[in-house]
Amino acid sequence: MATKSRSRVKAAGGAGSGGVQEGAPSAATEAAFAEDMPFADDMPFADDMAFSAFAPAGAGSSALLAPIVRRGGREVTGEDVLVLARRHIGETYKLGARAPMANSGWKGPWDCAEFVSWCVFQASGILFGTQPRNDPVRADAFTGFWAEQAREARCTVRVAEAAVIPGAILLRFPRPGAIGHIVFCDGRGGTVEAHSSKTGVIAHTISARRWDAGVLVPGIRYFRSGDPVRVPAPAGIIRLTEPMTKSDVVEKIQRRLAKLGFAPGKADGVYGPQTADAVKQFQADRGLVVDGEVGPDTFAALDLA
Repeated sequence: MATKSRSRVKAAGGAGSGGVQEGAPSAATEAAFAEDMPFADDMPFADDMAFSAFAPAGAGSSALLAPIVRRGGREVTGEDVLVLARRHIGETYKLGARAPMANSGWKGPWDCAEFVSWCVFQASGILFGTQPRNDPVRADAFTGFWAEQAREARCTVRVAEAAVIPGAILLRFPRPGAIGHIVFCDGRGGTVEAHSSKTGVIAHTISARRWDAGVLVPGIRYFRSGDPVRVPAPAGIIRLTEPMTKSDVVEKIQRRLAKLGFAPGKADGVYGPQTADAVKQFQADRGLVVDGEVGPDTFAALDLA
């Protein structure tokens, strides 16, 4: 899921072991999992982890060394996961919705992290980005789990590289006051994702959006469609930072939110937690991605673009 409370999310006990699996995943049998890895006691928010020290996949990384899962006598590829994801375009999105990983017939509603973890599991039998990681019936997905497990597995790649790998994953880390987001890359600069309550599961674009890392799930075979590309960074995104952002633009956002009936606090030009919370409420009301960040889509919805 995309939202969870720090107080209620604790690391599960042991994790499964990686390996080769034939046939469809079953709740009654032990599935193939990514490598056994330790987890932090508390839910992994960005302020708890050294995200800046993420090591891209390279020699010694589990993304390259993990045994590749086989189904029907052949290796499972990123394209296989992407094909499955595309079949669900048009289905509904609900923030915090839970997808039963073991239910191969599930058709939503989807949360972004549940969508990605479900597609990965159904295509490969690998549980990733979930807790627990050894029980598809109880597995619950969250962008924070994706961030933590990718960091521990050393299976991250640069955003520009993920953009040209079909089935690779792009991740925006969750942070205090800001919800994360996660999508599949189509290898051509596009995405397949559970986007928002307004648009549901869609094919979208990578450009002009903020991403923190690409992820290649250990146990899946990936292929590049070309050389890494430059992914234009979005300009002027307003979000919670340390120190906090103060500007005339923030004051305009605050005044507009207040006029629309939301509660950003004093219009002092400081983008603090109360303003970010008001932005999330506005985004949820308008069916946008609820991330607490004011980017192009939220600016446009506020009539400030």
